[in-house]
This record gives sequence, structure tokens and C-alpha cells, in this order.
Amino acid sequence: MKVTVVGAGNVGATCADVLAYKEIANEIVLLDIKEGVAEGKALDIWQKAPIDLYDSRTVGVTNDYARTAGSDVVVITSGLPRKPGMSRDDLIGINAGIVKSVTENIIKHSPNCIIVVVSNPLDVMTYCAAITSKFPRQRVMGMAGILDTARYRAFLAEALNCSPKDIQAMLLGGHGDTMVPLPRYTTVSGIPVTELIEKDKLDAIVDRTINGGGELVKLMGTSAWYAPGSAAAQMVESIIRDQKRIFPVCIELQGEYGIKDCFLGVPVVLGRNGVERVIELKLNEEEKALLNISHGKVKEVMNVLDNMPATA
Repeated sequence: MKVTVVGAGNVGATCADVLAYKEIANEIVLLDIKEGVAEGKALDIWQKAPIDLYDSRTVGVTNDYARTAGSDVVVITSGLPRKPGMSRDDLIGINAGIVKSVTENIIKHSPNCIIVVVSNPLDVMTYCAAITSKFPRQRVMGMAGILDTARYRAFLAEALNCSPKDIQAMLLGGHGDTMVPLPRYTTVSGIPVTELIEKDKLDAIVDRTINGGGELVKLMGTSAWYAPGSAAAQMVESIIRDQKRIFPVCIELQGEYGIKDCFLGVPVVLGRNGVERVIELKLNEEEKALLNISHGKVKEVMNVLDNMPATA
């Protein structure tokens, strides 16, 4: 199995490192436009193999898409990271052009690959990759829900003083201020979270989750990378190993949840064919209303992309 990670920045390098460490693919190609960066990071990861005892071979290349040929899965992390005071939507003009170019080059050499998008603004960049590749929706998806639920679960584990391993959670919607965490679908070793924590504390955790990316940008001056890179690698693992795990993933909705022609995060089954099934949860009226707000926000930015000559 072969996986390509486009973009050797913090997120891409972390993703490649996790893929290698867990031996998810035989070969991992790390590609970047900056001379020597991908080569150096891939070599560093390879030199770690005798220490951490893995066989996955990491190779770095500068803008040589021919070296990515025959990839089973391609992770796109390329793009400008968020800076303080910058929303994800501010990134659309620059990053749409980058994602479009990357996608065009990838599909020339790996026409049967599955694409996982990590670039921000996530939902709209997934849309950009989809319309550029013209792949069926099963093979183009965005990584956001796994990251957002991980933040939610981490905050809950902290508040409950328990292991994050025991917390299961789900959320829907766009990656950003209008995401929809679902406390009704959150459990701790099978126990509904609402039985373990007061509503005001749970509401505060939900709010912190919604603003989780912004919190890190304020602290570090740039976007997160350890959790996003690991989240993307977890998606790749489920695909390559045909694990059929259920994750919240950004995908084009085609009538599910009463929504069409919009890219939103929903729970899916991830296996060797990509998104093998979309799971439609039974939402209450409040949850439906929040999802509709998220839908409207994402659709607005999709419309911005549609009206940009550079990505037409």
C-alpha cells in the first residue's frame, strides 16, 4: 500500500510520522513545494524507524508528482495556516487555488486514489477537491469531525478526571464556529455524559470545543498540528486496513439530513472503498436547527468559491 501526503508542514509531517510509526502503508511519500523540506522530514522519520521499530519507508520529494504515482490514498494538507485574527473563511482565496492545483496533479498520477482533505477552510476545500477531481463522493472527504470530537472528548476527560479512551462522542456540521456537538450521543463507558456532568459545565465544554481551533491559534500564533495530523492518519488507517470504523467525516450530502449539494461533517463508515455508508442520526428539533445554521454558513462559502474565476 502507498500513501502520499501533500504538504510537509507541521500537519503533513505529523500525519506522515503517525502513518509510518503505525506501519499503515509500505511506502509514504511526503511532497512539498519548498526545496528540501519534504526530503529532510521524510529522512528524519525514516531514521527513527530503527528506534521505534517500524518498516514503513518514507520518501520526500519537491514538487515531483510523478513520484506519487499509484497512491492508494492521498492526504492534502497544503495551504496557508491560520494566523491570529484570521478566520478559516479568510483563507479561501489562496487555499482554493492551491488545493485545485494539487488535486489536478494528484489525479494525473493516481486516478483511482481516495482523497482526504485537511486544508482550511475544510468543508469548502473538500468541495474544491471534489469538483476538481470529479471523483464519486465516496472517494473525496474532509478531515474535521475526528479532530473536533477528539477535542470534545479530551475536554470531557479533563473535567471528569477519567481516561479519554472511555469517551465516545459524535458531532455534525461544518468545521468551525457552527459545528454541532451532540451531547445526546456522548457516552462514558456507555453511560450518558449528561448523567455525569452538570449542564452548565457541559455547555461550557461544548463552547470550548466549537472554538477549539481558535484557542490554539491564540496560544501559538498558528494552527494546531499534532491532533489534526493524527486525525488524518486515523482516517487513512481505516481506509487502508478496511476497518470500517464509524467517524464523523466531511462529505457531500445527497439528501441525507434533508440537505443536498453541500459538504458537511456527518458520521460515516470508512473502509477500503472510502466512504462506504453515510449514517443518518435521528436529531431532535434543536439539533436540526443547529445543523441547518451550519449548512447555511458552509453553503455561503461554497458560493464564494463558485464565483471565483481561478477555481471555476
